[in-house]
Amino acid sequence: MKKLSQDKAPIYEALVKHKSNRVVPFDVPGHKGGRGNKELTEFLGQDCLKVDVNSMKPLDNLCHPTSVIREAEVLAAEAFGAADAFFIVNGTTAAVQAMIMSTCKAGDKVIMPRNVHRSAINALVVCGAVPVYVNPGVEKNIGIPLGMSVQDVEKAILENKDAKAILVNNPTYYGICSDLKAIVALAHKHNMLALVDEAHGTHFYFGENMPLSAMAANADMAAISMHKTGGSLTQSSFLVCGKNMDASYVRQIINLTQTTSGSYLLLSSLDLARKNLALNGKEIFKQADDLANYAREEINKLGGYNAFSKELINGDTVFDFDTTKLSIHTRDIGLAGIEVYDILRDEYGIQIEFGDIGNILAIISAGDRMLEIERLVSALYEIKRRYSKDKTGMFDHEYINPEVVLAPQKAFYSSKKSVPIAESSGKISGEFVMCYPPGIPILAPGERITDEIVNYISYAKEKGCLVTGPKDMDILNINVVEEC
Repeated sequence: MKKLSQDKAPIYEALVKHKSNRVVPFDVPGHKGGRGNKELTEFLGQDCLKVDVNSMKPLDNLCHPTSVIREAEVLAAEAFGAADAFFIVNGTTAAVQAMIMSTCKAGDKVIMPRNVHRSAINALVVCGAVPVYVNPGVEKNIGIPLGMSVQDVEKAILENKDAKAILVNNPTYYGICSDLKAIVALAHKHNMLALVDEAHGTHFYFGENMPLSAMAANADMAAISMHKTGGSLTQSSFLVCGKNMDASYVRQIINLTQTTSGSYLLLSSLDLARKNLALNGKEIFKQADDLANYAREEINKLGGYNAFSKELINGDTVFDFDTTKLSIHTRDIGLAGIEVYDILRDEYGIQIEFGDIGNILAIISAGDRMLEIERLVSALYEIKRRYSKDKTGMFDHEYINPEVVLAPQKAFYSSKKSVPIAESSGKISGEFVMCYPPGIPILAPGERITDEIVNYISYAKEKGCLVTGPKDMDILNINVVEEC
């Protein structure tokens, strides 16, 4: 293959050429460049609909790329310091699942923190791998789950020497980073593969003075949500691999679940976002980091809030901190994070990433401006002045250590019955329960339901969290495993 430059965007360039050729479309999609759906065309724009096309020879094929998509993959791998890169249009969920399914088969063990995104546990339900959970540390003052202790990972390895892989969240939703280099080294020492859910870490590859990226830590695979902080369209991501992985096999695994009708809108957005970050990433993420740090300082001056940062670093469960994450603890003003989230949106016209029981998260990127930062700070000041109250009786932690009784696949596909959540304590869950976002399960299939979990679910619903997972859309009942 010819030598490629990071200032090229092969997929985008091929689409521009295709559009100028004025090809007559007798293929799908049926809107035919927007002519078949006037309202949609007016909403999204004709330029958008003209390049919403199907695979064809000049535009390559996502399932088996040999030309422009393959060139774009090579450029992406180079930009991320990886041996191989794959364009993912089913969201980072698909990338996380491809990592696990590429390294584990039914019955194989995979070591992972319990505070993983549901996509990782979904992969276990599908492929039948068995989790060995490492409970994350918990920060006592703000109640959030932290990273995995290296000592706890080593203990899990020594007790499960037949495990195939170790999965690490880096960073967590809150910005917490584990000692990734040490964990990867431990995995390789014991002939295990190191997988990294790097959904919130695109900027680690392109910014300066950022936490260590998965590829720089010599990890074997990483799932990267380019759309979260990298500027591509929602649902577009990269899966990158180190030199130890069989890239052709990984592609086969991806093709088990990824669509055969890859969206060229998503593909070109990944291509252009990679180009932009490769050329301008240092400046882009310095601006984002500067804005986040300014906001953090101003919010902490308000009193009552704790916009936490690198002061949490302890060399182990918090090995580093992603300062672009504007995570703010709200419990000391007597409000759950989800309550602040709702007030910001409903009364101040400010949409943040999520609110949970005790925290909110604002994602800061190159698209933000100082005026909006000031607006957020002012709104938080007003919320404290108008709504703050005594915090007595509030939940003080986000994470509950689970008791795992059955493997997720066995529990999910077992015979189940529906019972009221309020009466489910002591039973084994046959489905997920989680607040979304962030999508980290409160309960996963195969885990024992406890009074603490029942109370947590009730409290989360009362405070306004979007609880998802159960078959019962009203979240009143839960499917539990029928006892033998």
